[in-house]
Amino acid sequence: MTATLTSTPAVVRTIAELRAAIRAYRAEAGATASVGFVPTMGFLHEGHASLIGRSAQDNRLTVLSIFVNPLQFGPNEDFERYPRDEIRDLDVAARAGADIVFMPSVTEMYPTQAATQITVSGVTERLCGASRPGHFDGVGIVVTKLLNIVQPDRAYFGLKDAQQVAVVERMVADLNQPVEIVPCPIVRETDGLAMSSRNVYLSADERREALVISRTLAKVPAWIDSGMNAAQLTAAVREGISASPIADIDYVETLTYPALQPPAPDAALSGSNERIIVAAAVRFGRTRLIDNILISLPEAQPL
Repeated sequence: MTATLTSTPAVVRTIAELRAAIRAYRAEAGATASVGFVPTMGFLHEGHASLIGRSAQDNRLTVLSIFVNPLQFGPNEDFERYPRDEIRDLDVAARAGADIVFMPSVTEMYPTQAATQITVSGVTERLCGASRPGHFDGVGIVVTKLLNIVQPDRAYFGLKDAQQVAVVERMVADLNQPVEIVPCPIVRETDGLAMSSRNVYLSADERREALVISRTLAKVPAWIDSGMNAAQLTAAVREGISASPIADIDYVETLTYPALQPPAPDAALSGSNERIIVAAAVRFGRTRLIDNILISLPEAQPL
């Protein structure tokens, strides 16, 4: 197989084949070789397409991976029912500009039980790291394996999973991995709901009620400008989301970013020179959604 830029991406299912394709591309492209990488769990939507499109703009070759990683799911989470649709995914990948789609099996990625763990401390103790124990250990090992397999120049991650971006950036820096991590903005539906593969789980009523998250987060810049401190802001966001009678809040937190540490508890956020994230995880029925807003202070402007 030759890795060339075509409208139909090449589908690769083994690590050996992927490495051979990328090696052939780099040998052919020479000094102009540039590989972008977009790791996903599939069931692609326009948020994923935006990552693929950004990579295609920045690089001559874009590799997309689709792998539902069992190590980042807890025992009572949705690994078995996580949505999968290979034909749909390949159509989105082609339209967005992917050149190679890597779709390994679980046994290809984990031929034996992994004896190695990658734990990133400090940025994993809060938010999803607290409510999903072991989740980021699973993220750490699969992202490291994928980066080692693809060896891209750049890797693209969406900021809807802002904690994941912080974890990956710290891991890459600590391990001196030769890749640039490119965070990309949240992509939203026209009504404001953050795009997520799990949105397909929502009933019509749950889908309507879920808009309370983005509508509440949109008020954060004004609340910061009004002089709120971190505790007041967190309380205001929690109260806003609780206006939905079916919203079951997992967490709402206000933290510095990317360190993910609590800001000074009593000082008004508008006087800070830090970046702030207000992040929320909320269940509607059986569906757990996450969303956030990143703020650059002191201007209180969304990033």
